[in-house]
Amino acid sequence: MNWSRRYAIRSYLRSTVWTAPVIALVLEQITFRVAYFHGIDFGGIPGFVIGKSGTIALADYVIGSSISFIVFTFSSLIVAIQVASGQLSPRIIATTLLRDRGIRGSVALFVYALLLAIAVKTRIDTIPRFLTSVTGILGLLSVIVFMFLIDHAARLLRPVNIVGRVAQQGLQVLEEVYPNPIATSPAPPRDLKNLTDATRIVFHEDRSAIIIAVNVNALISSAAKADAVVEMIPRVGDFVATGDPLFRLRGGREKEIDERFLRGQVAFGRERTIEQDSTFAFRVIVDIAIKALSPAINDPTTAVIAIDQLQRLLRSVGRRDLRDEGMLDNQGQLRLIFHTPNWNDFVDLTFSEIRMYGTTNLQVVRRLRSMIRELLQNLPERRRELLHGELDLLDRSIARVYVLPEDLTRARIADSQGLGGASGNAVELS
Repeated sequence: MNWSRRYAIRSYLRSTVWTAPVIALVLEQITFRVAYFHGIDFGGIPGFVIGKSGTIALADYVIGSSISFIVFTFSSLIVAIQVASGQLSPRIIATTLLRDRGIRGSVALFVYALLLAIAVKTRIDTIPRFLTSVTGILGLLSVIVFMFLIDHAARLLRPVNIVGRVAQQGLQVLEEVYPNPIATSPAPPRDLKNLTDATRIVFHEDRSAIIIAVNVNALISSAAKADAVVEMIPRVGDFVATGDPLFRLRGGREKEIDERFLRGQVAFGRERTIEQDSTFAFRVIVDIAIKALSPAINDPTTAVIAIDQLQRLLRSVGRRDLRDEGMLDNQGQLRLIFHTPNWNDFVDLTFSEIRMYGTTNLQVVRRLRSMIRELLQNLPERRRELLHGELDLLDRSIARVYVLPEDLTRARIADSQGLGGASGNAVELS
């Protein structure tokens, strides 16, 4: 099994709920069989020592409650998915809801308790007292966890928690993709336009899908062994159809590079994931913001909450070295051309759609202005030109929308809360 297949399987398993109860089933079978068939009995646990009739009643209680908890949990998850995709963004289903450890752990506990209670009841005459006590403890623990799950689910679906989680995942990806801080005196980007023409092109032969990850180190190593340069044409997050070009090979002994090996270093999936896609967290949060600004929902406060996290992400990007696309081997030779988002991409993604859909809302334009001001004050000089451009676009947009001078004045105030947090900010008039 090649790297791409292994990665795709791991990515799938991380975003599924069914794996948790399956693992619980396996663990229950192992622990019960070891304890029962090997006669392991540590004795009854004080407070949970009961007779035969009590054991039957206890098992019935745990079975009934566990089934109820499981049904309620999955029913609530379905409702949560419907609400989240309708009110926020369908992209959060795989990135947040299905990966939530609280939900997965709770389901696993309920399944474990259910199976153990069934096993205890069916072997009531020979069951060790220790397993009976464990069943009672798991039943009590399931009730506590169920109460926790209700509170956890209610908090999880709040927009502030959703965008906060997505932003935190985005920050982790940024640290991995762009690990180095921005240089004070950056070296000029490597000139990749004067490279020789590609002598070989590798095409995508599998089914059409989206690139979710790339094994960069393996590509560099393969190119170095052949003294060649490998260029990956699409980038992480791009849709690649069957027959689309995937790699360009240049120079050296490029004929020695195995096409199947190259294809095996690119993982594909049905939808974008956040692990290596540095712009996907921005995309999800922007989607939440513009959906909140739609006439059907009309929730500008959620858009402001989303802008809070976008400011956090963009500040992190602005302080990092968004390396050029040429990647070197250990000897300093160019081996891989790997296209990644640049500062323009992040700025356009952060501002463009929210400004277009949110210009008519005072909260949004004031919060956008506050974000731009904060970034101008805290990011290096080389990052500020595009931010000044966004500020100019914002000014021109609100001048076209707000006819009354009083509204125009309010719209030109920077407010970190959208409305109600502009105390002390100067009014800007053109």
